Amino acid sequence: MTDRLDSQDRQESATGRLYGVGLGPGDPSLVTVRAAELIGKADVVAYHSARHGRSIARSIAERYLTDGQIEEKLVYPLTVETTDHPGGYRGALDEFYEEAAARLAAHLDAGRDVVVLAEGDPLFYGSYQHMHKRLAHRYPTEVVPGVTSVSAAAARLGQPLTEAEETLTVIPGTLPEEELTARIAAADSAVIMKLGRTFPTVRRALERAGRLADAQYVERAFMDGERLAPLAEVEGETVPYFSVAVLPSKVAPLEPTVRTADGVGSVTVVGTGPAGPLWLTPEARGALAEATDLVGYTTYLDRVPERPGQRRHGSDNKVESERAEFALDLARRGHRVCVVSSGDPGVFAMATAVLEVACEPVYRDVPVRIVPGMTAAHAAASRAGAPLGHDYAVVSLSDRLKPWDVVAKRLRAAAEADLVLALYNPGSKSRTTQVGLARDLLLEHRAPETPVVMARDVGGPTERIRIVRLGELDPELVDMRTILLIGSSQTQAVERGGGVEVVWTPRRYPED
Repeated sequence: MTDRLDSQDRQESATGRLYGVGLGPGDPSLVTVRAAELIGKADVVAYHSARHGRSIARSIAERYLTDGQIEEKLVYPLTVETTDHPGGYRGALDEFYEEAAARLAAHLDAGRDVVVLAEGDPLFYGSYQHMHKRLAHRYPTEVVPGVTSVSAAAARLGQPLTEAEETLTVIPGTLPEEELTARIAAADSAVIMKLGRTFPTVRRALERAGRLADAQYVERAFMDGERLAPLAEVEGETVPYFSVAVLPSKVAPLEPTVRTADGVGSVTVVGTGPAGPLWLTPEARGALAEATDLVGYTTYLDRVPERPGQRRHGSDNKVESERAEFALDLARRGHRVCVVSSGDPGVFAMATAVLEVACEPVYRDVPVRIVPGMTAAHAAASRAGAPLGHDYAVVSLSDRLKPWDVVAKRLRAAAEADLVLALYNPGSKSRTTQVGLARDLLLEHRAPETPVVMARDVGGPTERIRIVRLGELDPELVDMRTILLIGSSQTQAVERGGGVEVVWTPRRYPED
């Protein structure tokens, strides 16, 4: 029989030591040497179980138990059923954890070593952590890590979880469906835990996020009754708690295919927001990650991280129709294409260009989806305060696709209606007069003191926000990367603490 704690260690501490010991995914041979050693030496071995009394943790550790050990069975008062406890389900569990911790504390106070067994890793969704939070600050404690179900599932599938710059997301299946969908869509690779009763919700979320075809199902990895299958083929009624859904690495094999598995292509127009990754929505991240091909203006395409096996097709900013036709032709050949657009693709951007071409007879059967993004106007407004707090109009100053007379007519109508104005495409190297013309026109209806937000490269490395007055607006300071927000008669510019000026438009408009 293995000796208990040696005399020298016993003299150093009047109390016993607490050990949270990870047992790995199920196979006793995957228990670490340190874990096996501590289990054999422990005075007390504690483990959780449901009311039926069977403990998976104990069954894994059984070969390492020794004679004369005290076993503390920590039996949950409930699992998923309802309770009449005054504190509800959470109150009943908290009371149980307090009682269990008190039982273990009694052993520790008596100088006994206590090992708490935990399937997988003790601090990874493990029951041990509830004992750790209640006891570790009071007693000498050691946590022994174990192989997690995440690593076990990947090993059994024989597929990498992450490669290169990919990130891994671990998601509890107990989240609401909308939240699950968003997390899945945004993930490179993912493992979804705690299936069982949550499986139908998880499956719907995977389908809504467009990831169902990639999802793999692993049940009881390294245990008796192990099962591997494509998740789409699994019946929900057969799914136990000890199962996970896996979205493996997206990095392509050495010989990548650029066609979708089913040969059916599509076009998704994705808004990337005004700048880098912080402005991407989860849905946009998911669409970009799933694409076989990315198509877009080279400057905007460069904002999207490169992925092995994914083809990129950059072009000039003035060939929107040709770019749309190229994307749709790729989709007709079975490619899953993302057309990348800055800001929101439906605001002076690529969504209209794609749909104009997609409505031609030859492309009408190609699926087209629009994924929104943060608009430049809203991003700029957030940096300055709340200038769009009341009614506002959005106008492009570019006269490349419409006559200046139309632009002027719309500016005049918005000014007469006393709307806040968001002015896109104010100027470029070939268009240098529009800002001055717009300023002079607006001054016919607005006071020279009207606040103007000049926002350049919002979210980017050269971001600059200036707040000036309409009468002082200098066209020389405006370029194609600038957006202008022109206040209404009600818009306020107020200096707050630290000399910071904020701009806001009241939600209420005067009745007279």
